[in-house]
Amino acid sequence: MSRPECQFHLALGSRFENIELVQVVLDESLRRLACDDDTRYWVGIAVREAVANAIKHGNHLDPVKKVEIDLRVEGEDLVVSVLDEGNGFDPGSVADPLQPENLLKPDGRGIFYMGKFMDGVEYRFREGGGTEVTLRKRITSGVAVPERNTEGER
Repeated sequence: MSRPECQFHLALGSRFENIELVQVVLDESLRRLACDDDTRYWVGIAVREAVANAIKHGNHLDPVKKVEIDLRVEGEDLVVSVLDEGNGFDPGSVADPLQPENLLKPDGRGIFYMGKFMDGVEYRFREGGGTEVTLRKRITSGVAVPERNTEGER
């Protein structure tokens, strides 16, 4: 079964309210790809975190600076890239939110969530500024899953 063609590109000002637009377009795209509810939910959280990080940490809430979001399908992978106009950062320097001293800190969870909910997360730092995070998720839409025979089970 062939997968429907699905891709988009958004370029938005760095305002938190624009995250809702990204979520609507993303969810509709995932529905067109016949992704299940769980996949749509977890991918949605990961992309929301990537966009929020780009707005807050990358572009420092400057509404003139853009965040660009691209979605495409490569084989069996959903690929979402989020690009900001910031100065970059060292992903290894972000504190582990599971450590006891970080449990109540408000920052550091976005990168953690992206890593947990997606199959791959890559960072690329552009010369002259800009961080691009690429999120990958294996999608299995259009694949028939055999129903479990529950006769006689209690």
